[in-house]
Amino acid sequence: MSVERHVFATKDKLAEALAEAVAENLNTGIDQHGTAVLAVSGGSTPKRFFEALSNREDIDWESVVVTLVDERWVDETSDRSNAKLVKENLLKGPAAAAAFVPLFSGGEEPDDAGIARTNAALADLPGGFDAVILGMGNDGHTASFFPGGDTLSDALTGEGPAIAIRAPGAGEARVTFTLPRLLATRALYLHIEGDEKAQVFDKALETGPVEDMPVRAVLSQSAVPVSLFWCP
Repeated sequence: MSVERHVFATKDKLAEALAEAVAENLNTGIDQHGTAVLAVSGGSTPKRFFEALSNREDIDWESVVVTLVDERWVDETSDRSNAKLVKENLLKGPAAAAAFVPLFSGGEEPDDAGIARTNAALADLPGGFDAVILGMGNDGHTASFFPGGDTLSDALTGEGPAIAIRAPGAGEARVTFTLPRLLATRALYLHIEGDEKAQVFDKALETGPVEDMPVRAVLSQSAVPVSLFWCP
């Protein structure tokens, strides 16, 4: 288990530091391959980070592709849409020049046809990721790897790239990158805030069933180190 902890006094300082680290990952990818791919998470936690990253003028944003780690199966007009969150908070200013590949591909449910459409769009992503930013819920989920998920085992082990998942704690049906695809990255970050999340994280580091706290699958893997970014 390889976790590097970065602790910050405030949310603003965390956001700036995470933006600095991700900018370096993206610039390295552009220098080496001509493009860089970034996968981000939704929710309220990453908004400050999105704002800080969107203002970076030292990134050739026209060479960056942004996608989501996971998504609720809802249209971008919904306030529950991660795509809407990203477009409103990240893809603006200098970062408006980046390309965006959503995971929701239309339809009422993420049926086989819907997931096939999503995966067809993801097939155009160039290579692996240059940075993946994960969050974590108080139930120990990350991405859409929820306890009780109907396809949790496949989501944690499958080749994907994306898979539908439904779980009692997930609300809507969701689509998520599989864990093996997320681990194909230059850098992997876990961004959490608050004392309660810190306690959940410490519990996840303890030995226990992955099914109870799926974030354990991320923390226990050896493919890529995890950089924890936390503030109170």
